[in-house]
Amino acid sequence: MLHDIRGLPQTAASAEALRAFDATVEAYLSFQLATGDRLKETLTLDPGMPLAHCLKGCFLLLFAKRDLAARAAKALADATAAGERNGLTRRETDHLTALDTWLSGDMQAAAACYDAILIDHPLDIVALKLAQYLHFYLGDAPAMRGSVTRPFYAWDDDVPGYGYLLGLKAFALEESGDYAGAEAAGREAVEINPVDIWAAHAVAHVMEMQDRAAEGASWIDGLETAWGGCNNFAYHVYWHRCLFLLDQGRVEEVLAHYDGKVRGDRSEDYLDISNAVALLWRLQQRGIEVGDRWDELADKAAVLGRDHMLIFADAHYVMALAAKQRGGEAKALLDSLARFAGGDGTEAEVARDIGLPLGEAILAHAAGRYGEAVETLLPHRRALKRLGGSHAQRDLFEQLLIDAAVKAGRAAVARALLSERAETRRANAWNREMTAAAAQLAAQ
Repeated sequence: MLHDIRGLPQTAASAEALRAFDATVEAYLSFQLATGDRLKETLTLDPGMPLAHCLKGCFLLLFAKRDLAARAAKALADATAAGERNGLTRRETDHLTALDTWLSGDMQAAAACYDAILIDHPLDIVALKLAQYLHFYLGDAPAMRGSVTRPFYAWDDDVPGYGYLLGLKAFALEESGDYAGAEAAGREAVEINPVDIWAAHAVAHVMEMQDRAAEGASWIDGLETAWGGCNNFAYHVYWHRCLFLLDQGRVEEVLAHYDGKVRGDRSEDYLDISNAVALLWRLQQRGIEVGDRWDELADKAAVLGRDHMLIFADAHYVMALAAKQRGGEAKALLDSLARFAGGDGTEAEVARDIGLPLGEAILAHAAGRYGEAVETLLPHRRALKRLGGSHAQRDLFEQLLIDAAVKAGRAAVARALLSERAETRRANAWNREMTAAAAQLAAQ
């Protein structure tokens, strides 16, 4: 029995193999392109390390692709077999249980497994990171905050990875509305470790929610050189920069950043596509011509939209098809989603509660049936958080509803929603423009 870099006992064949595992975790926390390579090195040094196989299964699930779920199940089987040969600590057993629960489709129970691990092992930063991911896509900001603050007592700046913990805390505080606390934690994390793009991204979220557009763009510009080894998560941070530029009316720069940064490699990753769709929809909704940029997104959405691993992603796939007026394919995607919604698991429930009505509202909006979009989405609006994603990401759907209300002539609905939104986005340029439009509509 050996111990990892934070002193936790772990089954491993050698100290060298365990150091390679520590390097894998470090790469994962900093969103490094080399994360997969570090994991391969670990398994080459120790093909029987249970937690390495388990982490491989988790990594595969993070891609949210149906065809990778079978490979994740194989990784769990390999971890179980390795444990039977080499033994398992209680913590390792609990990690395997968490992965098994996640594979079953019960994300709520999987998150609870990771939170339980953290009670006895507050320095388990893998459990911290995976718990945050699951609470995030469950749309449960209070649980995300509790998950990272409960273990906080055991950490200080002498514990390896403390900066990453601050980054996790920063994002949880931001999503919980504690912007001052989030910014302080995020800035400290970046000061400790400039490559911590998650912490930098948490601060960008604060600036987005406080409508500090110029400052937000400058913040990202000043840190970008530290992210040279970062994976595609960098595209999401560049998406944030585009939102800041859009708020300043710098449309040509938005489009240039879209082409060169946000959508430069045209990947099939769900987050990359969601970033692109959310940005183009905002532009198009404002009457800005986006050229043929929808084409490749719609093509990919038509294929990826059948996975139903995250309804958050599915909503964006529907948007891509609807924006290109590929209504038949969009309807086929919703029919597939309806069949999926008849099953069990967390995301099937999300599909029933909000995925289907949101999808129908998106189709109605894209077809110019704005009144129908309002009537379809408004009763389900409070369930939007069940999609997961951040406040900034889900704001896309709030904007869609407000835009539909204005275009449908529903002045009272539009003014009420804008008034509510103004409580958290007081200086938002789009909010001011739409408030004026709704007031003019009411005066007619």
